[in-house]
Amino acid sequence: MRDSMARLQLMGERAAPVFVRGQGSWLWDAEGRAYLDFEQGMGGNSLGHSPTLLLDALRRQAELLVSPGRQYCSRGQLKLAARLCEATGSERVAFCSGPVEANGLAVRLALQWAAEQNPAADTLVVLDGSHVELPAQLGATRVLRVPFNDLEALAAVVDLRCAAVLIEPLQLARGVVPATLEYLQGAQRLCREQGAVLILDESSSGMGRCGALLAEELYGVRADLFTLGSALAGGLPLAAVLARGRIANAAADALPQACPGEALLTVAGVAVLGAVLDGSFFAQTREVAEHLREGLAHLARRHAHGPLRGHGLMLGLPLIGQRARVVQRAAREQGLLLGVAGDECLRLSPALTVSHGNVEEMLRRLGRALRRVEQRCEEVA
Repeated sequence: MRDSMARLQLMGERAAPVFVRGQGSWLWDAEGRAYLDFEQGMGGNSLGHSPTLLLDALRRQAELLVSPGRQYCSRGQLKLAARLCEATGSERVAFCSGPVEANGLAVRLALQWAAEQNPAADTLVVLDGSHVELPAQLGATRVLRVPFNDLEALAAVVDLRCAAVLIEPLQLARGVVPATLEYLQGAQRLCREQGAVLILDESSSGMGRCGALLAEELYGVRADLFTLGSALAGGLPLAAVLARGRIANAAADALPQACPGEALLTVAGVAVLGAVLDGSFFAQTREVAEHLREGLAHLARRHAHGPLRGHGLMLGLPLIGQRARVVQRAAREQGLLLGVAGDECLRLSPALTVSHGNVEEMLRRLGRALRRVEQRCEEVA
């Protein structure tokens, strides 16, 4: 009764289950029903639900110190900063509470640095379909939006007035659409030629999600600034901005040194980073990602959907003639949790530790959901 009353108070959530427990790729609701979770908080739960190494790290730290306060440092913060910089070839890092704050900080740093180098640089270039929320205080900065994966359109606006270009290597809002190799490498070249700052939003694509620590590694590019999201701490509210090279020294005084709860959260980040940097982790992730891609592609062809989009364990399945929300609900009826990316695309972002057995079970449940939706359409017709 108490769970039912609480659920009624959540707007738009009356049909959703109330989850009480999670382990790995599984969630259990208040009625004891198990769900296979291939959404994992939009991929933020990088190691799945309640991984032992994360729980142990949090327990040990919570017994010592949760937070010394925003103005002070902790050992966890210093340790995570050092390891992140070493692993990504960066010189400076700041921690934030979430990707919105991190992207806003990255934009402000880029605009400040560019203005110091060239007073005429007053333009921020962002891409159509980007989910990035820009800072409210941009002053006299011009914001130009150009089409994604259109290098000619980008070249037309990256000139001496361009201060920075902000790109998501993998656009979720558009339906899990990856940047092309030509586009991202071309964007880097244009920024270098015109002295603009290249910012990559890796809040969804980083921390191993694409089969490497950062998606930029797949493209052979190197951002001046990049951001990480909640996958950094296994789904907990921690994000980061990292600076390199020409902008790193200038950013030293502008980067904040702490975030709320940083003692506890950054220790979580140390545990997660250590796990994904294990020698065999990325190889295992790429192997199960290939299994998932092959199985999804076969299922999509059988039901006349697709083709698949994305990298690694962040995949989009475009639907033809069906609505993503309808299939999502049908999948939930089968005990399968999926995300949506736009009106007509399913998003799959399982834990990076997902097993081959989990993949096979997901394919069976999704197949049943697709058949059920098709049957309902036939009954209506």
